[in-house]
Amino acid sequence: MTFKKSLTATLAGSVLLMGILSACGGNKADNNNSTADQGNTGKGSKGKVTLNVWGMGEEAKSLPKIAEQFEAENPDIKINVQPLPWDTAHDKLLTAVASKKGPDVVQMGTTWIPEFANAGALMDLSSDIANYPELADSNFYDGSLNTTKYDGKTVGVPWYIDTRVLYYRTDLLKEAGYDQAPKTWDELKDAADKLKARGTGKYGISLDVKEQTLMFMFARQNGSKLIDGNKPLFNEPKFVEAVDYLNSFFKDGDAPLDLGIDIVAGFKGDGILPMFISGPWMIKLINDQAPELKGKWATAVLPAKENNISALGGSNLSVFQYTDHKEEAMKFLAYMSKPETQLKWLELANALPSTKKAWEDPALTSDPNLKVIGEQMKSSEPMPLLKPWEQVAQEALNSFEKIYRGQSKTQDEMNSFNKKATDILSK
Repeated sequence: MTFKKSLTATLAGSVLLMGILSACGGNKADNNNSTADQGNTGKGSKGKVTLNVWGMGEEAKSLPKIAEQFEAENPDIKINVQPLPWDTAHDKLLTAVASKKGPDVVQMGTTWIPEFANAGALMDLSSDIANYPELADSNFYDGSLNTTKYDGKTVGVPWYIDTRVLYYRTDLLKEAGYDQAPKTWDELKDAADKLKARGTGKYGISLDVKEQTLMFMFARQNGSKLIDGNKPLFNEPKFVEAVDYLNSFFKDGDAPLDLGIDIVAGFKGDGILPMFISGPWMIKLINDQAPELKGKWATAVLPAKENNISALGGSNLSVFQYTDHKEEAMKFLAYMSKPETQLKWLELANALPSTKKAWEDPALTSDPNLKVIGEQMKSSEPMPLLKPWEQVAQEALNSFEKIYRGQSKTQDEMNSFNKKATDILSK
C-alpha cells in the first residue's frame, strides 16, 4: 500500500495525537473503566476479555463471521472488529503507535511489517510460537513466513497470501499457435507479438504500470538480487535488461498505455487484452463478470528467464505491542491459522490460505486456476523487507514511466533511480 507520511514525522507530532484513540483497546490506564459491551479491551461485567481487532479493506467485512465462530469456542473472549479502509489504515496505525493506544490484534500488509516492527509497535512472538502448534513455522510457505520476521524477531503470523500469475485466453492463444501458455520470456514476447498482429485496436498483453512489484519481479526472473545488503543494484546489467524487456512490450505496441478499459472488459469478447498478469482475486471477477468465457481462459505460472519468481503479497496478523491481553491475542492468531478456519475464510472472503495443509483440500486442488496459484507459491518471494522500501517502490514507478513514455533511456534512468534508492536506503 502507499504510505502517505513517514513514521518518523508522525511520531514527532505524537503529543497532539495522544488522546485520539482512548476508546480503543490496549490502553493500560483505561482498563479499570472499560467494559466488553463498550468494545474496549478489558474485562466487562460479564467477565469477558474483549479483543479489539483492526481489519483492513474488504476482509474486515467478513471477519465478524469468523470471530463469531472463535467466540463460540472461546466463551470468555469477545472479538470487536474495527474495519479500516486501506487508504486510511496506515495513518490510523501511525496514530496508534504514537499514542500507545490501539488494537490488540492488527492486520498488517506484508510490506508494512518492517516500518512498524522497527518502531516497536509489534510484539515479538518468538518465544510464544512453540506453545501453539498452529503457528509452527513448518505450517507456512517460506516466502510468506519471511514477511513476518524483522531483525531476528517474529512479529506476526501469515494470514492470507497472494501472488501473481499469467491469465490468458486459451482460444486466442491457440489461434496464435500456442496450445499452452508461454513458458519462457521469448515465448511470452512472441505470443504477444502475434496476438497484437490480429489487427488495429488489438493488443497482446496488458501490463499494469502502476503495479509496484512488476519491474522488480521481472528483474528477479533475470537473476537480479535487487539489493546487496543495503546497496541497490538497479543500474546493473541484469536489472537494466529486465526493464528493457518490459519496455519492449510498450515500445512494440504489444501492451497499451492509457487505454482506459477495465481488464475484464478487455479480456472478454474479442479479447482486446488477451493476456495479463495479476493476482488470485481476478479468478472470481472473471467468473462473475464474464461467465461466457468458461472454457476459453486459464491461468499459468509466470514464464521464466533464469527463473519464474513471482511477487508474494497478502497480509499478516500481528499483536500490538501495547495490548494487555497477549494470551487471548495469541489464541486468536492460532485459531485463524487452523487449516479449517483458513478454508472457511477462503469461502467468506475469497482470500487464499497461508497454511500448506489448507492447500491440500479439494476446494483448492480441484480448481485448476487455484491449483496454479498454489504452484506459483512455490516460486514467490516478497519484496525486500526494508523499512523505506515503499519510497524505493514509488521512485521505481516514476522512473519506469519516464522510460515507457520515451522520455529517458533505460540505462540513464536506472542510473538516476539507483542513486535515489541509495540515498533513501542510507538514511
